[in-house]
Amino acid sequence: MVKNKGFTLLELVVVILIVGVLVTLAVTQYASYKETTLDKEAKANLKLIIAAEKIYKMETSLYYASGTTQPDAITNINTNLRLLLSTATNRNWNYLTTATAGTSCCAQSTRNGGDARTFRMRHSENDPVSGSTCP
Repeated sequence: MVKNKGFTLLELVVVILIVGVLVTLAVTQYASYKETTLDKEAKANLKLIIAAEKIYKMETSLYYASGTTQPDAITNINTNLRLLLSTATNRNWNYLTTATAGTSCCAQSTRNGGDARTFRMRHSENDPVSGSTCP
C-alpha cells in the first residue's frame, strides 16, 4: 500500500479560503484602527495648539490667527506659536487658528484627503469637538 504524502486540492482550497476570510477581516479592522488613531492625532495637536495660543497671549496680550491658506497656515502656526506640526504634502491634517479681537481663539483641524473630517477646539474648552468648525 502506497501512502500519499501531499495535500489534496480540496484541502488546499479550504485553507486558502480560510486565510482569505481572515485577511479580509484584518484589513477592515486595520482601516478602522488607523482612522481612530488619526483622530487622536488631530485632537492631541489641537490641545497643543490651544496651549501654545495661551502662552502666546501671555506674551503678547493677543491670540494668534494663522490665516486659512494651506500649508501657509501650518507654517505660520509653527513659526508664531513655536510648534512643529507637519507641513509635508502628505500630512494627515490641515490646521488653522482664528482669533476674535484678541479675546478668544479657536483651533481647527481638517482631514487632508479622506473624508474631510473636522475637529475644533476653543480656548475655553477642555476637549476638541468633532464635526464642527471655527467661526
